[in-house]
Amino acid sequence: MAVERRKDNKRRVLKEGEYQRSSGTYEFKWRDKRGNRHSISAVTLEELREKELDVLRDVLDGVKVDKNNLTVNDMYNSWIQLKRGLKENTFSNYKYMYKMFVEPDFGKNRITDLKRSDVRGFYNFLAEEKHVQINTIDSIHTVLHQVLEIAVEDDYLRYNPSDNALKELKKAVNFEVEKRRALTVSEQEIFEAFLRKKGQYHRWYPVFTVMLWTGMRVGEITGLRWCDIDLEEGSINVNHTLVYFDKRAEERCTFAINTTKTKAGERSIPMLPKVKEAFLMEKEYQRECGVKSESVVDGYRDFIFVNRFGNVQHQGTLNKALRRIIRDCNFEILDKNKQNDVIILPKFSNHSLRHTFTTRMCEAGVNIKAMQEILGHADAETTMDIYAEATKELKKSELINFEEFFARHSKEKLIV
Repeated sequence: MAVERRKDNKRRVLKEGEYQRSSGTYEFKWRDKRGNRHSISAVTLEELREKELDVLRDVLDGVKVDKNNLTVNDMYNSWIQLKRGLKENTFSNYKYMYKMFVEPDFGKNRITDLKRSDVRGFYNFLAEEKHVQINTIDSIHTVLHQVLEIAVEDDYLRYNPSDNALKELKKAVNFEVEKRRALTVSEQEIFEAFLRKKGQYHRWYPVFTVMLWTGMRVGEITGLRWCDIDLEEGSINVNHTLVYFDKRAEERCTFAINTTKTKAGERSIPMLPKVKEAFLMEKEYQRECGVKSESVVDGYRDFIFVNRFGNVQHQGTLNKALRRIIRDCNFEILDKNKQNDVIILPKFSNHSLRHTFTTRMCEAGVNIKAMQEILGHADAETTMDIYAEATKELKKSELINFEEFFARHSKEKLIV
């Protein structure tokens, strides 16, 4: 015997879960996977069925129907599915930051309950109780802000409660990002002279000379291949960068080839005679020691700067080498000179050498547009910021020289 299907007052057959109320409006009831009851209503059957389609899409996409129970972690899972345009190592780092610091506790907060004070309190907790560095909290904020922005876009929140939260924390703890200081001319000369001498650190002369006299980013230099340079024409073709990141999902670290940091990063750099000499020195060293590039990274091979095993250089290894070079160079200077006013090397990193090259260009009066293209800056403002900082120091030194000249000139007048 056929089962009589429910119909509305217009004799239209209602689907399973659809009901018409005595008031004439319609309702759709269903249970989720956990057995919890849910319902939606509408004035007309057509409107109800449009809402049913939205429910079906949410179920298929794994979105919880009860918006009041959506957590920050639920929004993070949506962000994972939607986020595009990030390089793999950057995306991997963002996910690690979230899972390490946000997911275990703060991520369980319900979206609808979240207030600005909750986010501020979370950042304060990380800084004061967990002793997390501000730079790390900055990375956490980058992810969390994007996650909560999805909740705003989907109308779960009226505003993003993480807006300005990090700025307030930085102001509260009087935090300032330490500016990278370029080496002075005297410091640069000491550094180069120390590496040029025959000894245990002479091996590092080529890579740091190229870094110092091209302004290339460290990943661009470690990823450089012999086919990327033209020793005859004297040019360097920068078209990719070598990155090293933690594939935490697979519990391993790996090298990868990425596009340059920005589209402007793809560029050709004129090769100064000192840089050409450094490349030839590296080639001769590898020939004498029988070192050959063995690494293959995403199909790229024949890398210029490799370690004694033929593997590509790691940025961390280069920074460790710099720390040893700085230490032993300074010991040598202090052993020879007992004066208190002797010049020694400051603490600096790979990126400081790029900043030093930029400063030398500023001091030499190189055109800002040319500087932007050589450095691969997408935004001229970045170049202008460095230029302004460098010229400020230059003006200061020029004024000191002027004061000394004026003092000498006045003294000579008095003598006459």
